[in-house]
Amino acid sequence: MNVKEFNNELNCLKKQNLLRETVCINSSNGSKIVINGKTYTDFSSNDYLNLSQHPAIISAASNALKKKNLGSGASRLLSGTYTSHERLEKRIASFKKTDAALIFNTGYAANIGIIPALTDNETLIFSDELNHASIIDGTRLSRAGLKVYRHCDMEHLESLLEKGRTNKKINDLMIITDTVFSMDGDIAPLKEIVHLSEKYNALLMIDDAHATGVLGGTGRGGLEHFGINPDRIIQMGTLSKAMGCYGGFAAGTKEMADLLMNKARSFIYSTSLPPVLCDAGIKAIDIIDHRSKALRNKLWKNRERLFKGLNGLGFDTLDSKTPIIPVIAGSADDALKMAKRLYRNRIFVPAIRPPTVSENKCRLRFSVTAGHTNEDIDHVLECLEKTKM
Repeated sequence: MNVKEFNNELNCLKKQNLLRETVCINSSNGSKIVINGKTYTDFSSNDYLNLSQHPAIISAASNALKKKNLGSGASRLLSGTYTSHERLEKRIASFKKTDAALIFNTGYAANIGIIPALTDNETLIFSDELNHASIIDGTRLSRAGLKVYRHCDMEHLESLLEKGRTNKKINDLMIITDTVFSMDGDIAPLKEIVHLSEKYNALLMIDDAHATGVLGGTGRGGLEHFGINPDRIIQMGTLSKAMGCYGGFAAGTKEMADLLMNKARSFIYSTSLPPVLCDAGIKAIDIIDHRSKALRNKLWKNRERLFKGLNGLGFDTLDSKTPIIPVIAGSADDALKMAKRLYRNRIFVPAIRPPTVSENKCRLRFSVTAGHTNEDIDHVLECLEKTKM
């Protein structure tokens, strides 16, 4: 593809209302962000508990920076493993109630590393059709076979498992699902999925990125939310959403962690996470573990206020059960127009378009945080009510 073809491709995206550009944020404070000198209420952030601005976490990073170098200088298997990395991995394992954990640089890097490392050409993967792009890409990078089951449809999943176990070329079955689906905001039926994984002797991996810190009595995520024992379940997660920091991880058995350390290419061939971020992550987990109940209560109160308000206005919010609340607009053009109207009213919530969602389900994706006020939420509802008049 040459420069002329680049321009043709860009023009094609523009005509389809699918051309994207970044929005540069000058500064942020709680639910408020500043763009080009103007203050907006941000409903797009995954910083659910506003921990990215927590003084104790910032202090932990600042103190670490005074004592340690910023960059780690090498990959983990060379000279890039510091005490901070091992401390963070032990803290994640303790928090997730597993034997071990392994840090990746991002949640995306975790999924594209974990899935190929734990599968081969005699593995058959069963993946929810609305799983995150990183799961899709991790599956594509593996040599495993793939069966996509209808979204949260347990009858369909079981029928595929039944057929899969009769395939003489397949030795291993693996089920992969998001816990909280990042665009629809609904929750996977983990109890039923665990039952099927045990019935058909399938390895189970959950992407707990949007659930960690949000779901469960102490914020441990999807398994705590459903009261499921974490034994034998691979938990992928991230430090960059509710924890307000940066990085991804896999939590499970020691054998799993050891195997990933030796086979996950996104782990082996990446310079390791800066030790400073590890120290910040440890402090974030401590806060979620012991001092986040009030923040989580505020988060869910805010979620209920916006969710009930949106439904009261007649908007389609799908089957959202979490602080991720979609508002279906229809076409990409409709979603862009709705986002622009809110932007003019100092509300920042970008339009979600293909390939992230299907063409007829373009939307605004509201992400509620503990930092939003009643006034913030009511302002959104007032503006949306006017668009329906």
